[in-house]
Amino acid sequence: MLRADRVSNPLLKSKIMSADAAAALIPPGANVGMSGFTGSGYPKLVPGALARRMKQAHAAGEAFRIGLWTGASTAPELDAVLAEAHGVEMRLPYQSDATVRKQINAGEMQYTDLHLSHVAQLVWYGFLGHLDVAVIEVAGILPDGRLIPSSSVGNNKTWIDQADKIILEVNSMQNLGMEGMHDIYYGTQVPPDRQPIPLVRANGRIGEAYLRCDLSKVIAVVETNQPDRNTPFAAPDENSQRIANHVIEFLGAEVKAGRLPPDLLPLQSGVGNIANAVLAGLNNGPFENLTAYTEVLQDGMLDMLRSGKLVSASATAISFSPEAMKDFNENIEFYSKRIVLRPQEISNHPEVVRRLGVIAMNAMIEADIYGNVNSTHIKGTSIMNGIGGSGDFARNAFLSFFVTPSTAKNGALSCIVPMVSHVDHTEHDVQIIVTEQGLADLRGLSPKQRARLIIEKCAHPDYRPALTEYYERALRESPGKHTPHLMNEAFSWQDNAVKVLNTESA
Repeated sequence: MLRADRVSNPLLKSKIMSADAAAALIPPGANVGMSGFTGSGYPKLVPGALARRMKQAHAAGEAFRIGLWTGASTAPELDAVLAEAHGVEMRLPYQSDATVRKQINAGEMQYTDLHLSHVAQLVWYGFLGHLDVAVIEVAGILPDGRLIPSSSVGNNKTWIDQADKIILEVNSMQNLGMEGMHDIYYGTQVPPDRQPIPLVRANGRIGEAYLRCDLSKVIAVVETNQPDRNTPFAAPDENSQRIANHVIEFLGAEVKAGRLPPDLLPLQSGVGNIANAVLAGLNNGPFENLTAYTEVLQDGMLDMLRSGKLVSASATAISFSPEAMKDFNENIEFYSKRIVLRPQEISNHPEVVRRLGVIAMNAMIEADIYGNVNSTHIKGTSIMNGIGGSGDFARNAFLSFFVTPSTAKNGALSCIVPMVSHVDHTEHDVQIIVTEQGLADLRGLSPKQRARLIIEKCAHPDYRPALTEYYERALRESPGKHTPHLMNEAFSWQDNAVKVLNTESA
């Protein structure tokens, strides 16, 4: 049942309408900022209604496409339905949907892959064009018109401030126990008037619990009662557990050496099974009173909060499995005292990441023998998902880990290559590379020292001899001896990847 008290402002109550009626207010060619970050807090009904309009327009021979801006990835109810309607001209700043990816790589959809901390400022200055409409999911509307944020904050503050018109989806499936969990900071300014962000602890609060909204811009309110995309995580496999063990052993050594305090520093973890395995290892490890300053809270951090290993967690969104979401909702009073959800311009802000001394752990597609990392592209041309927030954290973290299994496609491809086909994180931002084979601490090493260590510690034994042979020939034959390469064959390993992928698709 929809709760009548979810919309308690009289003016906005008078604007309640169906999703189809609301979608009819979005014109072709508009730039539309929608809520949503890693499968949480996205509008559930308006995108589908908009997609139906697009299909009708296309059937009548009329063009109907929009620019689609979000916080990060969303869900099939948003990304997939609009892509299937061939209704997206430009997508930004991050995506993970298979249909969207296919259209981007086929040249049918434009895609701007952005550091997530940069988006708000780019919109303020108009670099991305004008924002016409915002479609934002909220958990409720207060009598004075303030908005109770949903399970993600993302870029919602910016969309609401910058859009000409606003459509609100009020989702009664979202737990009202989250009220007060959010910290919306309105002190951000633009140069030359920018002031330091006054956040000095991972669990600190510097803003307010609600989103402000100019009620005159709200053109529609849609009521819904739909869950977020709650995707189960696979149980950690042997490789994930070995990677986790390498990370935890390294952190213990850093504590022993006096370079980390016993309770470490705030943790940032990318999303996925390897990340959850590392968090599970930390939950069973020797460290106590941990904190997190990250983008997304997933199952592993919820487990750590429940066990007491993690005392607080700051993020911009939650993304749980169905079982974890059930636990979250049933124990919302416990979690609401320990979790802070912020706008992504704050959760990912380089100034704050550097100040807090975050320990960043992110995934990659491949790394080369000199420590450059590709986290977005296959053979340099086909996008996978996007850089997301990994760059925000990697360059500014106290410790920057990149993790991957040493091989892909059941061992047919090496994830350690002579030269990455696309560089998202340069050797200057990558401190530690980890595979199930081992850990390479690259801090303070020259390129040639890094090469030998990465091959020895991180490459799979099946590929180690070929990488060693390539490096030694490059050392002899390359005209430059600082970062030796054989440029006529540096990408030959990616050529092999294409052959493998073509064979699989045949």
